[in-house]
This record gives sequence, C-alpha cells and structure tokens, in this order.
Amino acid sequence: MSEISGTAGDVVWQSSPPGSIYDYVRVASFSIGPDGLVDQWSQRAAELFGVGPHQVRGKDPVEVFVPADLRPRGHRRMREILDGKEWTGLVPFRSPGGHGARAEHGLAEVYVMPSETESGERGALCIVVDVRALRRIETDLASSQAIFGQSPFGFLLFGTDLKVQRANERFVTVFGGEAGDHRGRTVHDYLSRPEAERMTAALQRVLRTGESVTDLQIVGTQPGGKERRHWSINLYRVHSGSGRPIGVAGVGTDVTRRHIAAREAASARRNLALLNEASARIGNSLDLETTARELLDVAVPGFCDLASVDLYQSLLTGDEAPPGRWGFSGEDTGGGSARLRRVASASAVSDVPLTGAGGTGDVPPELGAVHRFPFTSLTANALRTGRVQSIPGEAGSLIQSTLAVPMVAHDTVIGLVQFSRTKGSEPFGERDRALAVELAARAAVCIDNARLYRREHERALILQRSLLPPGDPEAAGLDIACRYLPGNTATEVGGDWFDVIELPGHRTALVVGDVMGRGLRAAVAMGELRTAVRTLALLDLEPAEVLSALDEIARGLGTPSGAQQASRVAHKTRDADLAEVYLATCVYAVYDPVTRRCTFANAGHLPPVLVEPGEEALMLDVPPGMPLGVGGEPFEQVEVDLAEGALLALYTDGLVESRDHPLDEGLTAFRAALANPGRPLEDVCDHVLATLDTRHGEDDIALLMARIQGLPAEAVGDWRLPREARSVGRARELARAQLLAWDLEPLVDTVELLVSELVTNALRYGEGEIRLRLLRDRTLVCEVWDAGLVQPRRRRARDTDEGGRGLQLVGLLSAAWGSRRTPRGKTVWFELALPGGDSATEPTIEQLMSMF
Repeated sequence: MSEISGTAGDVVWQSSPPGSIYDYVRVASFSIGPDGLVDQWSQRAAELFGVGPHQVRGKDPVEVFVPADLRPRGHRRMREILDGKEWTGLVPFRSPGGHGARAEHGLAEVYVMPSETESGERGALCIVVDVRALRRIETDLASSQAIFGQSPFGFLLFGTDLKVQRANERFVTVFGGEAGDHRGRTVHDYLSRPEAERMTAALQRVLRTGESVTDLQIVGTQPGGKERRHWSINLYRVHSGSGRPIGVAGVGTDVTRRHIAAREAASARRNLALLNEASARIGNSLDLETTARELLDVAVPGFCDLASVDLYQSLLTGDEAPPGRWGFSGEDTGGGSARLRRVASASAVSDVPLTGAGGTGDVPPELGAVHRFPFTSLTANALRTGRVQSIPGEAGSLIQSTLAVPMVAHDTVIGLVQFSRTKGSEPFGERDRALAVELAARAAVCIDNARLYRREHERALILQRSLLPPGDPEAAGLDIACRYLPGNTATEVGGDWFDVIELPGHRTALVVGDVMGRGLRAAVAMGELRTAVRTLALLDLEPAEVLSALDEIARGLGTPSGAQQASRVAHKTRDADLAEVYLATCVYAVYDPVTRRCTFANAGHLPPVLVEPGEEALMLDVPPGMPLGVGGEPFEQVEVDLAEGALLALYTDGLVESRDHPLDEGLTAFRAALANPGRPLEDVCDHVLATLDTRHGEDDIALLMARIQGLPAEAVGDWRLPREARSVGRARELARAQLLAWDLEPLVDTVELLVSELVTNALRYGEGEIRLRLLRDRTLVCEVWDAGLVQPRRRRARDTDEGGRGLQLVGLLSAAWGSRRTPRGKTVWFELALPGGDSATEPTIEQLMSMF
C-alpha cells in the first residue's frame, strides 16, 4: 500500500495498488440476516465460490454450499452464530454451479462475527479465505526460500530501476558480504565497464520486451581474485499477480571449467586441423627450401605469430652426413653451433623480423644468411640435445615466448625451427609443445627425403652427363649439333641419351635412345645400353644386327644371370615384377659420307625427321619395331640417300610430347620449327627448343641434329685391281700418286709399305677382285676390299717364322687398323693422322726389332 488517499482523525485510509497481497490471497465476505439467509454477497465471494449475488441472496448458505453430510452440524453452528457467538473454523464447500463429479469442491477458512441490524435484530458478517491459495503461497514461499538459500546457482532480482533487490546465498558466497549489502547495487559494481554495459543492455531489453535471454556469456573476476571467470546468465522478466512487470530475475552459473574444457577441446581440434593441413601441404615439393616455406605457411598465423627455419649448411651443400647427429663434435664450430642457413621465415605481425625471437639478443639473420648460434644460447642447446627449449621474450621486445624445436629425421638433427608468439597472445602450453614437435618432425622427414632425393638426382645427373658425348661431337661429312636438357628435381632424371660414334671408313653412327623410367635406375640402365651400343658399333655390324644384340642385352639387365638365361626362360617369366623389366627405345643410324647414304634401324622410337634443301620437313618411314627388352621380333633397316645440305634430326619424346599437348601436335610443331634449316646448326637447335612448348621439366630432352656434308670427289681415291702379283706394285703407285696430289708427301713411304702389306694379304688369303680406296678428311684412311669372308687375325710370329709379321707392322705404323664384313666379303683398313696434326710417334728400334 503506497498511495494515501485521505485521512479522518487518527485513521489513515490507503488504497492498495495492483500487485498487493490481495492479488495472491483469495479473501471474500458476505453477510447473513436474522433469518439465517444470505442478504449481502460481495464480488470477491462471487469470484471465490463461482456464483453471482442473484443466485445466493435469500438462500440458506448451509444448504447451498455445505455438503449434505455436514449440513446438520452447519445448522447448529448457524443457530449459535445468530445467538451472538463468534466462530472460526475450516469448512468444506461445494460450488453449486457444478453437478456430480464435475462440481467444484474447496476448503475455506471462515471467520464469522455477529452483527446487528438497524432494528436490533442479530445477523452475522462472514470473512472467507481460500485455504488452497494460502497453501500455494506457503509452497511458493518455501520455493523462493530454497532458491535464495539453497540453490547452487547465483540469483539476483533486479527492480525496474535495474538495481539489485535481492541476492541469494550462492551469489553472496562468490561476491562476498551479506545479502543485505548488495541491495541497491548495479551490475557496474561487479563487472568491468564493457561487460557491465552488455549486461545492462540485456536487462533493459528483457524488461522492455519480456523476451528472456539464455546463456548470456559474461566474463569477470571475483573480488580479490585475478583469475578470469566465465558465467552463463539467464534473464527473465518477473510479473505481479495482476501481470504487471515488477523486475528482472537473473540466474547465473559459473562455467569457467566448461570454458577451459571447451578451450582445450578447441585447441585439440585446432591442433588436429593443423596436423591434417600439414600432412596435405608439407612435402609436396622435393625442394628443401620450398618444404621449409610450406611448414611456415601452415604454422603462421594458425599456430604462432612468427617462425623461422634454419638448416645446417652442410645439408644444403650436399655433404653425406649433416653435423646434426646427437653428440657430434667433429666440426670446428668456433665457439658456437655448426653453420646454419636461414632458409625460411614468416611473420603475421609485420614484414620486419622482431628482435629477441631467438633468445640471443641479436638481430635475427636475414633470409639466406649463413650464421651460428652462440654456444651458450638455448637455441644451440636445442640443436645439441635434440630437445625443445622454451625461450622467454626479452625486455622491450614484442615477443612473449619462443619454442626452439630441433628438426630430427632418422635420429639426426638437420636444423632448427623457431615458433614465436607476441605479447597479448596465449602462451605456449604442453599441447602446443607437442604440436610444435610433431610439425617439426614431419617437416624434417620431408626435408630429409628431399635431401636424399636431391643427392640421388645429382648423382644420376652426373652419371648421365658423364655418359653423354663430351663437348661438340665431330664426324666426317657431317656438321653436328646436339642438346640435352634433364628433367627438373620434381620429375627426376630420365634415361634419355644420344651418341655419335666414329666408324671405320669415315662413317658415323648416330644414336638416340630413351630408357623407360626415371631416377638413378634409369640412368644406370642408360649407361649400360650406351656402352653396349658403342661396343657393338665397333664390331661394325649392320644397324638391324646392332639392335637385335642390344635387345638381348636389355632383356638380360633385369636378371642376375644375364641375357642368355633371360632368353631361355622368357616364356616362364610372364608374371615377373614389371619393376625389374628394362625397356628402352632407340634409333640407330650409320652414315657413309662417300655415298651420302644413311642406313636406319628403329626399336620403338619416334621416327627421324629429314629436311632436304627447298623441301618441307618430313618424317622418315622407318619400321618402328619393338622396344628393346621386349624380344621376339626382328628389326628391319632401310637405306636413305641424303642430299647435300640436308638436315637430319633425331630426338626423344620429351621434345614433342607433354601432358597438355598430344604427340601429333608436338610432331607438327617440330616439323614447322625446322622450316628454315639454312641457318647455322646451333641456331637451329636453339630455335627448336625456344619455339616448342616443351613444358621443360616434365621429361628429359635429347636432340641430335646433323647437316649432310659428303666427302668431295677429290677427297676420295677408289681403284679396282685384278688378282695378280703385279697388283701390289700398281697399288703402291696409285697410292703414291694420290698422296702427292693431296700434298701428303710425308706419308708416302708409310702408306706404300702398309698398302703393299694389305694388298699382298688380299692376294694370298682373299678371294675375287681387289679394291683399293683412300679417303682424306680429318685423317687418312686406306681400305683394301676383297671377296673373302675370312677375317685377318693378328698373331705374334715365332723367331723361326718367315712371315706373319705384316699385320704387326700395320698395327705398329698406323694410328688404328681393323677389318669389317661387307655384303660381298670383307674390308681391311688402317688410319693415319695427317701431317701437322696429332700424328703418331715414329716406332722405336726396339719396337721394330720386337717383331723379329
């Protein structure tokens, strides 16, 4: 009751606003006349009993409301009341508006006071209170007391002015003082300004709209404490019995542990996500520096604010073992760690590295710089021990802390990664240390794999380059240019090779091949096949025979017992591991500069390209055959007459084929690039490589070009001699005359002697017509042909033998000699250096006498 309406003497009359106690306690009144019947019925009585005044006035209340079994007692009490006695008691009642089971029953506490009418007759005034409402109030009071006194949750009741009206014991326990001390306070007395403003805004919204707020997260500290606490607040508007808003109730729960658990779970999920990302992003490249940058791309800013990677310099320079094996002390460290190179760094704070990140107090090394960590520094200790070191930030630095994590691969420390967090970030915890070790370990394994791969790649490249022709090859009657481009480190070295082999008679063998596969294994197989090709070429076999023998050798490379066993049991090895099968493609061509004729044989390789003067480039129709190592099929060879000045190109598939361009497009582009072959041959090679979209790095490229320059007619002397004794003298005369015409007089005596020996042997041991041929190019070659099939064999003559020293004399006086089969017999030849060149030294007397 808060509003005073008026006064009269000592009595103060007040009016109760809505929301008073009478809204909750059901109180009614009615009066009984002298005749015992109801004569007045209040509106409260109508609400309590559910019947209106017109239904009750003039009726006996006992008969109307009291159950039948209690009516006799009710009538006795009524007579006593009308005799002037007061009475108070509990009376069961039944609403007359209901019938049967649907009638409303209740229990009322009745206070009956005798009264008098104006005529002096006795009546009664009855005050009725609904006992059920009183019991509900009692229950509500007990519940309220339980909330305020026994609830484990903090409870506040705010008035409409948003000041605390009441606080329960739990709230008082947390924030101190007595319950009455908190009355009249606001949220600003408990929370920081930002949080208090959030809470105030929520209270105003709930009071204004009536919409409750659940799980409002508030952060603060307890009085006298520094630990940040988290509370979950639920707000709802409180109404009076008449429905008028009277304030806002707030229930708070301390969820700090839940937040800690959620933060740890989020940290675990973040760590797992980082590890998954690391698995996907680290190690995609076989480059050491790229792998280090991939590690920092994952770590910054998801895990730390700054990071750097240092690798041992010896690791980067290709030393066999980095100085990082635990306990290593063989390198002179000069009072610090072994030399390292800063290969990667990243910062989410700024582009300028922050001082103090390494715990040394010095300015961090620049990217790519070679440096050492001081011996007493924690970073050097991490490298020595292989254990993580936590480095606190220095005064004046923006760094809060740094984790120095050694990068360990196969029990060897290969470098150091540093993760740093700036001030204001969450400090590193045990989970972060474990994650840092895992990230560093994964990157270390990838870097070590890249190191091993780089070493193998370099060795394979060195092996492959060592097996290719050194410098610019030279050949009689040919202008030669060549190019070899290895694949990059991501695709490994392949098995492409080319070779230019000088054959007797100023002939030249041109070879281009490609071993299927990559890496050191392909390079070794290429070396074996190249050596075999050179060996077979020196036997002066036909191109098809060379490829057949090479096919047998290739089939034997994958078996420990060699080619013979491989050929015998080839039908039993169909289920063998394909990784042990060596396959290769190859083109073998032999060019004769005298006739300008070239004989080709192909083992599954791309066809040669020929560009004749004034004509378009075309691919020669050479039967492709099966690749080397397949076996079972013979090889065919074709002869092609080449025009003077024609351009011949042999190549591997890396030049004309890539993932984005099919083979047909590459071959068309290659022929178009050869449209102007008149330029210098070196320029033609450069133009081809620059014009074609080779996607270099996907595969090796080998390119061998030769421009045809046949021997001129004046550089060839060719005669046929009958099988008679005088042909020996005739051969000497012809040779002398030709040498004098070539201005090679210093060679006349030697050539006469050796020609006499070879022609004499042809007459004695050969068959058919004899042919003598002299060829002059970079050297002088003499050939004696006959139809005999028996090859001459050099042997040491005994002291008593009169003959058998002719071939010894040929071998002693010539730079080289030999014999080869021809389609119609054999050819015996020797070679002499031209005067003024690297001529062979004259034989000593001891060498000459050793023949006798």
